[in-house]
Order: sequence, then structure tokens, then C-alpha cells
Amino acid sequence: MSLKEKIDLAKLPKHIAIIMDGNGRWAKSKFLPRFIGHANGVKTVKNIVELARKLNIKVLTLYAFSTENWQRPHEEISFLCSLLTSYLKSEIELMMKNQISFRVLGDISKFPAEVQSEITNVCNKTKDNKSLILNIALNYGARQEIIHAFESLCADKIVHPTEEDISNRLYTKGLPDPDLLIRTSGEMRISNFLLWQISYSEIYITDVFWPDFSEEEFYKAILEYQKRNRRFGNV
Repeated sequence: MSLKEKIDLAKLPKHIAIIMDGNGRWAKSKFLPRFIGHANGVKTVKNIVELARKLNIKVLTLYAFSTENWQRPHEEISFLCSLLTSYLKSEIELMMKNQISFRVLGDISKFPAEVQSEITNVCNKTKDNKSLILNIALNYGARQEIIHAFESLCADKIVHPTEEDISNRLYTKGLPDPDLLIRTSGEMRISNFLLWQISYSEIYITDVFWPDFSEEEFYKAILEYQKRNRRFGNV
């Protein structure tokens, strides 16, 4: 029996979040420049998005560019921006065909105008699609997201906010919290990602670098999730 056949389709996570880590180290291990790692990482993104859609996962959130990533070399940032723009232009027809709704978590105002324009275009064109919500975290930091939420609460003069008040001011407003958080490359940390939303998420960490995160690796993560007993604080 294949790994896919072992998956219980009645117990799938509604929302999977992934920290896509290891592009640079993948390239280094093969004596290749970092940009080759990023380019291969995009191929993995395409594969995992398609797998999630076929499995009927409702929400997939991918951590692509953090607020801290601006500290990287200018050439690498420029390449990543170009890669993002190319991805959006090449994938929009497929998103429409497969009913994928593209959304962004984070503040895109720091990106070049061409990148912002392409992001806005794809978000607007796909906003009514119903099959899969694909969130890409860009210029995203969870602490900054929470600060933004509290600034909104202050502006609305809400002195004693509820959890719902806060959740409704996060970038993920209206979406279920992640059931499963996957991190590739073996790092044992959250890296300022969805700190509020992953309070009760199941965490799966693999040593596999993101460019090598295959269909089988995705199934392994889901199968491990299905073995967990999610008690949410109960006995």
C-alpha cells in the first residue's frame, strides 16, 4: 500500500502551514549558487499546491519571505522578487482553472512597484475561487502582525479585546487556524511565523530541504498528523 493510500481522507487537516526552509543549503550541498536553490524551491511550491488541491485541503499557507529576509544581499532579494513575479505570471491561468484563491499575508508595500502590481492583480482575479485558498507570507513577521492587530484595536477604542477581536484583525481573518505546521530542513524553531494562529497546531519537522520536499514527504507529514491525538488541553 502506498503512502497516499494510507491517508484517511475523512481526517485531513483543513489548514496546512509550511515554513519552506533549506533552499540555500540544498544548493550549497550540491556546490551550486543559492539562486538555483530558490528556483528549485519554486518547483516544489507548484507541486505541493497541486497536491493540496487534489487532496481537498482547504487552506495552504507558505512562508516565503520574512521581515528579516531584507537583511540578505541585494542581488538575492532582487532575484527572489523576479522569481515571485515570474511565478505569479505563469501560474495565474492555472489558478483560475483549478479554482485557487491567491492571498498574501504581510505588508507588500516594501516590494518594488512591479511586484506589488502583479500580486494585487492575481489576488483580485482569483479572490472568488473556491477550491483552495493559497496564502503566501511575504514581508511577514508574526510579532509585527500582532502589533498591527493591537493598533487596530486601539484605533477602534476596544479596551478589553476578546480572542475573536484579535483574530479578526490578523492577516488570516476568517480562516481556520493551521491544524498542521510543517518545517523543512530540520530547524527546531518557529521563526516568527503565525505565532497566534499555531497555538494548537500539530508540528511536523523534517530534515529534508525544501527543494527535495516531494509528494511522498508531504504524505508522510499528513500521516504523522493523523496519528496525533489532538486534545486541545483536555484529558
